[in-house]
Amino acid sequence: MSIIPNVSPKVFSFSAIIVGYLLIDDLTANEQNALGNWLMLTAQVLCTNAFYKQVQAERNIMDKKEPSVEETIAVLKKMVCAMQKEIDELKKEL
Repeated sequence: MSIIPNVSPKVFSFSAIIVGYLLIDDLTANEQNALGNWLMLTAQVLCTNAFYKQVQAERNIMDKKEPSVEETIAVLKKMVCAMQKEIDELKKEL
């Protein structure tokens, strides 16, 4: 199932403009801000995921292999440590 219509890029972009203008009249400024931030976060998740899939595909072409479980665990541990440091810094600011 594809939710992306098969139209030109200009028409696709213009449809976003139309939807945005249609929402302006029905929402307060705070609601517009909340919805806009939500949509931007959603877009960032999609962009990040798509880009990372491209990185993985590029690596697989170069390496011809998937990362091992050990490599994945090591990367995840590094991410957890970085997030814990950030949490600790935020707690210090309180």
